[in-house]
Parts: sequence; C-alpha cells; structure tokens
Amino acid sequence: MSDKMNYPVLTLTEKSKSLTADVNKNAAHTVPGLDVKTGHSIADALQTRLQGLNELQLILKHAHWNVVGPQFIAVHEMLDDQVDEVRDFVDEIAERIAALGVAPNGLPGNLVAIRQTPEYPLGRAGAQDHLRILDKYYAHNIESHRFVLEHFGELDPISEDLLVAQTRALEKLHWFIRAHLDNGNGNL
Repeated sequence: MSDKMNYPVLTLTEKSKSLTADVNKNAAHTVPGLDVKTGHSIADALQTRLQGLNELQLILKHAHWNVVGPQFIAVHEMLDDQVDEVRDFVDEIAERIAALGVAPNGLPGNLVAIRQTPEYPLGRAGAQDHLRILDKYYAHNIESHRFVLEHFGELDPISEDLLVAQTRALEKLHWFIRAHLDNGNGNL
C-alpha cells in the first residue's frame, strides 16, 4: 500500500464551468427605499461581515473538535452551541445581502482570497489555550460589526437592526469565553 492516498478530485465540464461564470452578478435593483448604489454599498459592507462570521464559525468548530484537558466537556459543548448561533448569523447576513440585490459569496475560494484573520494557530490543545485565542477572534468580529454599524447604520435601519442584534449576541458569546479566562479578580 502506498504512503499517499489518491483521493477523488471533482472536475467540472466546460458546460458546468459556464454555469458558475457569473457568481458575482448582482441585481439591477435593491430594497424599496434605497437607491441601487446605496443598497449595493451596504451589501458590500455586509459581505465583509459574512466573511468574518464564516471564518469565526469554522474556527469555533475547529476548536470544538480539538479542545482537551480538564475543562473539555464544558468548553466542547459551549463551543458547539456557539457554532450553531454564529452559523445562524451567517445565514441572516447572506439573506440580507441577497435582499439588497447583491450575490452573497460564501464560497471557499472567496474565504481564502479575502480572509480577515490569521490562520488559527492551534490544533489539539488545552481549553485555556483555545479560549485565549478565541477571545481575540471574537474581539475582531465585534469590532468589525461595530465598524460597519458606524459607517452604514444610518443609511439602512433594517441592516442596522440586524447588526445591532448580532453584535449584542456576539458580545454575550464573547463574555462566555472570557468568563472561563477570568482569574476571579477581573483579569484575563
């Protein structure tokens, strides 16, 4: 038996390739009450949040699989719940982008091409190590949500409401992470 396995690779026919040639095609309209340029600008800003949340949910799942040590079950189960919640945020953001007339892009190639965070540095590691790193990833996503809110919130109260609700929930999930890191004296 060979040391290297030859796994199957998917190849697309020319006809299949032509079907996906326009993955970034946008509609010539947006939601009522916004002009197309404004709606599409808001959608582009939301795309950055779709990207960030997609990265976060993948990182959370990776940590969920790789956490070990005395806090294993508590952190493992907490992270699984957080993955589910962040995945819901991804879906909400993508659907809002689509409603604004822009094609949301959650494809793997796009995730890699415009990634917003460094590669997650841990594999199998203790709970505290994972939580220290996850603290930084949560902080980044919360800051990024707040940035989009600051720059685009007043233009579209519906997208603003979505981001406010998600930021509130992200801060709560972040608090759960930090509660595990707190030494009892208020220090992380």
